[in-house]
Amino acid sequence: MATTTTRPPPTEPSTPHQLWNFVRHYLEMCIAMCLGIAVGDVIYFAIAGQAGYSDPFGQLPVLSLAIVTFSMTAPMVAWMRFRGMESRLINEMSAAMIIEALVLLTAGFIGLVAMDQLALLEHALMMPFMLVPMLLRADQYTGRSGHMVHMRHAG
Repeated sequence: MATTTTRPPPTEPSTPHQLWNFVRHYLEMCIAMCLGIAVGDVIYFAIAGQAGYSDPFGQLPVLSLAIVTFSMTAPMVAWMRFRGMESRLINEMSAAMIIEALVLLTAGFIGLVAMDQLALLEHALMMPFMLVPMLLRADQYTGRSGHMVHMRHAG
């Protein structure tokens, strides 16, 4: 006669643990994005300065917005991949950053905000925009779906 083993059903993480998972992911993304922007801005300002632009955010607002978007999205994607996040979640988070840039660009073109303020506004609004996909997929970022349990390097 064969012996069967049954596993206990998976337990849902406690509420404090779920909150910590969410906050930890948010902070990790903030750090990755801030580091990306810090490095990206230094490189961008150096190259723009060599090309004769003393105020690239003011003189090249559309290019500046694109550079800032890339500078914050690329390290965020790299970190999410390193952490073993699903492609869908990475794509959604990246889309939020691109949507933010498009909203700001539209606001600039129709005169709601000054074009020379677009890159600075992107810096300021990246964290709130990042919360949108996180809140829409809270089960993924809190660990309720089991995702956080299976993430590499989740610690």
